[in-house]
Amino acid sequence: MVNNLAYMTGVIAITALVTWLTRALPFLIFGKRRLPQTIEYLGKVLPSAIMVILVFYCVRNINLTQYPYGMAEIISSIAVILTQMWRKNMYLAIIVGTVCYMILIRTVF
Repeated sequence: MVNNLAYMTGVIAITALVTWLTRALPFLIFGKRRLPQTIEYLGKVLPSAIMVILVFYCVRNINLTQYPYGMAEIISSIAVILTQMWRKNMYLAIIVGTVCYMILIRTVF
């Protein structure tokens, strides 16, 4: 039991340290200096690119030739797009899409 406690404490400590380092390292490296143009470019481009990759990942297994023809995914995606256009709030759009998808796959499709 003591060994298990030491192991779990070590895992939590290392995870906390790595999490802290990934957030603090840019500040430690660059300090108050201006970020390089490459880093600024990646900061502007990567969030959108990651979202596109996530969308493709989520819809990769849709079978359009068999019932329900991907309707839950399509309806949920439309809900996300409309929510984002309406409120311009990424978190709300993600929540609406997730809730919509969960309701559709559990009740309709």
